[in-house]
This record gives sequence, structure tokens and C-alpha cells, in this order.
Amino acid sequence: MENAREKMVIGATPAQCYEVAAAFEDYPAWAQDIKEVLIGSRDESGRPVEVTFRAGAFGRTTSYTLRYDYTQAPKVLSWVQIAGDITSRLDGVYLFESDDLNQTQVTYELTVELAVPIPGFVKRRAEVRIVHAALRDLKDRVESVSRARSAVPK
Repeated sequence: MENAREKMVIGATPAQCYEVAAAFEDYPAWAQDIKEVLIGSRDESGRPVEVTFRAGAFGRTTSYTLRYDYTQAPKVLSWVQIAGDITSRLDGVYLFESDDLNQTQVTYELTVELAVPIPGFVKRRAEVRIVHAALRDLKDRVESVSRARSAVPK
């Protein structure tokens, strides 16, 4: 089992960051490795609880299903894997923290356990790439949505 963690400052409010991170159906449009998203179930507020992703990983296509926890929303978005083909664990969390209304420090933590053995250095490199790409893609999407909203005349 490996853990990866990275932080990045995003030029938007925590609420804007959370909104984009929790809009799973939109991921294929902006998250580099996500090919398809299927919502398996929703909570009483209509938020996706069980979400299946089809993604490119380790040179192949993989599928995994995550269960999301909204108990600390909108400051925290966390998940645990409930099914996967090449991962036996893919648990994570986004933390959204801000001292400035227009800047958010986003921390992304991911715990990965593979169901198939691969060399440790390959696994660590992939984990770092996944976490960095997830944050970079989130930053790009949040900031572009924020710019688009501020450009709309009121």
C-alpha cells in the first residue's frame, strides 16, 4: 500500500473548488485520464454516492467504483473504493482550505493498493503522476469556470 499527497493553490473560492470536484459527470471533459463516469446511486440530496469511473492507467483501461462521503462538505470530499479491476484500494480525500476568499489551498491525498504486482518504482512514479495530474486538471477547470463566471455581465 502506498500513500501520495500533494498541495496546490487554486485561484477560486473553496466552494467553487468543491463544486467542480463533486461534479463527477463532468470529469471526462476535463480530467485527463477519465474516459467515462457512471453514477450508481445518489443520496437523499441528489449527490452521487457510488460512482464508477473508466480511466486510462498503467498503459491500459481500468474501472473502479468509489463511494463518496459528504459529511464534511464543502471543506472535505472523501472517498473509498468499493470495486476495482487493477486496484484493491483507491481511497482519497480533497481538502479545501482558505484564508483568502479568492485563493484555496487544495490538498489531495490518495492511498493506493494494486491487485496486480508491479515494480515499486513504477508504482510510486504512477501515484505521483496521478495526484499531480488530478490537482493540475482540477486547478485548470476551476480557474476556467471561475473566469467564465466573472466575465458574464450582471
